[in-house]
Amino acid sequence: MNAAEIADRMGFAAGELILEVGHDQDCDADLRDAIIAKVGSPLLGSDSDEVVDGVLLWFRDDDGDLVDELVDALTYLSETGPIWLLTPKVGVEGHVDAVDIQDAAPTAGLTQTVSFLASANWSATRLVARKNSSGKK
Repeated sequence: MNAAEIADRMGFAAGELILEVGHDQDCDADLRDAIIAKVGSPLLGSDSDEVVDGVLLWFRDDDGDLVDELVDALTYLSETGPIWLLTPKVGVEGHVDAVDIQDAAPTAGLTQTVSFLASANWSATRLVARKNSSGKK
């Protein structure tokens, strides 16, 4: 799949506000450009105070605490928006073990829904806020 097809698969839509966290020189420029083209506006930086429709979180193993990053991302996110966690794939410097994501997501109040290879060097994991069940204490 090319970058535009990946952006489609990630569910980005025209007019959405997307916050980008963790951008650096190693991020996939083609994927970023495809997402920008899809939403029709630049990605917002972490200095923004907007409520956003989605978060693009580039995270490497040495970037700090994943739970903290996810909780911080949630503060900007609309109730229905996803966090797309982009991590270096297996064999690439900064790789994050899948078990680390599986442990961090519920601690941050998130559920993992899908993971796939987003580019030559990056894996994408979709995380959404857990729904509260009615009647649960």
